[in-house]
This record gives sequence, structure tokens and C-alpha cells, in this order.
Amino acid sequence: MKKAGVSIDERFRRAHPRSEALFRRACAAIAGGLSHDIRHLSPFPIYVDRAQGSRKWDVDGHELIDYWVGHGALFLGHGHPAVRDAIVGQLSRGTHYGACHELEVRWAEQVLKLLPWVDRIRFVGSGTEATLLAMRLARAATGRSKIVKFEGHFHGWHDYAAVGVRPPFDRPVSAGVPQGILEEVLTCPPNDWDAFRLLTFGRNDIAGVILEPGGGSSGTIPTDLGFLTRLREFTRAAGMVLIFDEVITGFRFAPGGAQQRYEIYADLTTLAKIVAGGLPGGAVVGSAPIMDQLAFRDDSAWNREGRVGHAGTFNANPLTAAAGLVTLELLADAQPHAKADRAGQNLRTGMSEVIEKLGVDACVYGESSIINLFLGPHRHGLALEGPASQLDHRLLMGHPNLEAYHQLRCALILQGVDLPLFHGWLSAAHSDEDIERTIRAFGAALRLVQDDATL
Repeated sequence: MKKAGVSIDERFRRAHPRSEALFRRACAAIAGGLSHDIRHLSPFPIYVDRAQGSRKWDVDGHELIDYWVGHGALFLGHGHPAVRDAIVGQLSRGTHYGACHELEVRWAEQVLKLLPWVDRIRFVGSGTEATLLAMRLARAATGRSKIVKFEGHFHGWHDYAAVGVRPPFDRPVSAGVPQGILEEVLTCPPNDWDAFRLLTFGRNDIAGVILEPGGGSSGTIPTDLGFLTRLREFTRAAGMVLIFDEVITGFRFAPGGAQQRYEIYADLTTLAKIVAGGLPGGAVVGSAPIMDQLAFRDDSAWNREGRVGHAGTFNANPLTAAAGLVTLELLADAQPHAKADRAGQNLRTGMSEVIEKLGVDACVYGESSIINLFLGPHRHGLALEGPASQLDHRLLMGHPNLEAYHQLRCALILQGVDLPLFHGWLSAAHSDEDIERTIRAFGAALRLVQDDATL
């Protein structure tokens, strides 16, 4: 039963009048009032004025411990001095040459240094562009058309990635996706070897298989490493291109990403976020035979019919190259990973203890410096401590109580913490004090949500 008093919604509105006013203006000027679907928040999103380290300050003057860190892109935290200086230094030299430049070569060499199993790199403008290009490369390399993806795994917002993202998995996540494109993508339950073999049995039209090696939707669906190992062996034998989407895990799980952590290596890897130092940018990396399909030759027929075409106005932009190069140099010794991983484990442990103490139907889990939050019934049946292959991914992705997620995020913001609805990211800038304050804030926020009778 809801307790008498001021609701979370009312408190949130009173505390954020400038954000609410800005959202009204945005709704009149920006389609949907937002520039990214995940920033949707009921009753309205907060608007940020500035950020530094692990903190940000909204336009209403509230200081927040930040677990967005640029949608996971700012592994060193907001405004790292070395990254900032690199960007400022490049500003005086030019922001866009419309030409090749030395920084892109140095940036490429640094990526390959951290990923020594990789031969080539091609820079793109975003993670979505990276997965789109990787699929095209796989099709060109094999002469086949179909791509296999796994239910609940997210690969950006282009048409080929729009199926099998959220339940019901047999429908695209967006309107406007052509049926013909949907027919080129085969979806499979994650971590289910029998289902994968049944799906692929007797087929000779599958170009590649794409998945998030660290787990679907930023680890919401944990990865079964046994499945991942078998998948690597099978795709190699079947002549299918294995694509690891490391837009999130790349340079986060280790200096060499999830592949270094698991010692399982893909044919192609898609990167964004950390690789670009928190600025817009991404990349595809992989073996020379596949990547060299992008190269021009002294052969007009090849250049017109055989080569994989790829353009992009902001590919390897010098500002992004400057930020990406310095970021990758700073994390090469793995010290930032050790700090962020430790903070992530301490935060997950502390939040789990709060949940147990308050008796809330929820759970917190994750790997490395990622935190996943599940609210709603049946969480005791998730068996997160057991094999990932036994998890019900439909339950994990169902989000049965969306109102509770929105209420909890608002309540956390009122307590000085901004954690995304379903999963958040830590940075090397998060301190022990940040973790302790967040755990206390989480407890206070859960009690507010309980008082509102949302949980």
C-alpha cells in the first residue's frame, strides 16, 4: 500500500524545474524531444550542464555520481586532463582536413598494438556503422547473404540489427524496417547450442555470425563461455565469419577487450565508445584477407565490382583520433581496468546486500566494470550463479515493471546518483567514496520506491 506523502514524481519535478522547462522546449523542436532513445525518462530527462571525473552537474545545480560515463565511452572518466589536452591541442591545428593525416595512422597502430591478433583496421563514425560494415565485409568475403544474430544482443540501430533485440524477438524493434532485410537475418536464442545447430543445419547461405561476447545488451544476458568456444570452432569449420561486437567491451574488459579476457578470437571485431576516447567514432578490425576487401587495386573491375565500398565524412576525424590515441595509451598497462573492475565488484556486492536487507524483488549482477539491474517478479528463478546456458533470456529482457525502473532512476537522481534504467558503466575515475555513497543512495532510493508502492 502506498504511504501518504509526496510522491517520487512530485519530488522529482520540484527538484528539476529547469530540466522540465528544457524538455518542454525540446519537444517543440526535437523529434520526440530526445536525441537517443535510451535517454527517455518518465516524467522527463535531466539536462546536464557540466561533468568532471565521476561526477556531473545538472542545470538545476545538483551534483550526481555518474554511471552513464558517456554511454560507457569515457573509461577514464569525464574530462581526463591528458585527453582534454590532446583535444585542445588538435583544435588549433584543425578539426577536419578532408584528408589523410598522421594521427589516424598512429591511432590505428595503437589499436593493433593492443589487439595483436588483428591485421587491419578501418575507422567509421559510430558503433552502428561498425556493425553495418562488418556484416557487409562478411557477405563479400563469403559470397553468402544471411547473418545469424542472437536474441537480446544489440548491434546498433540500422535495419539489419533491428530484429531480435527485445521480446517478442520475432518482430523488429522499430517501424520502417523492410521485410526483405529482416529475411536476411536469422535469429537464435543465446547460449543455446542445440538451437544454433538446428538453425544452421544444412544451410550454405550463412555469411557470418554476430554477437556481443561479453553478453547480450551490455551483459544483460551473460555469455556462456563454453558456447562461445564451440561457436568459434564451428564458424571456422563452416567458413562463416565470426563477428564480435565489442562496442561496449572493447578496451573495457581488458586492454584487448573481451577477446583478451576470454582468449577467444573473432574474424572481425566492431569497436566504438572507448576506442574513440569518448568522442564520436568507431572501427572495424580483423584479418587481412577480409579487411583487404576494402583496398583499391590497379584493377578497374575489382574496384567497381569486387571491392567493398566504404565512405564516411567523419571517419578518423583528427579530434577523435587525438582523443582515442591518448586514451588507448593511458589504458595499455591495465591499471585503469583493475581499478574499475574492483569498483564494479564492490558496487554490485553492496547493492546486492541492500536488496537482501530490504527484501526487494530485484537483483544486481554483471562482469568487469558493468552493472546490470533486474527489477520484478521471478528474479529468484534467474539462477545467475549457475551456467549462463540455463538462464531464461526472455525473462532477463522482459522488464515486466518498467514503471519501477523509471521510479527508481528518479529516486536515485534525487539521492545524487544517475544510473541508467537497466545497466550502467563504471570508470577508472570512480572512487571508493563514490561506491560507498552510491550504495547508501541505492538503499534510500529503494525505500522511496517501496513507499510509492511501485516495487
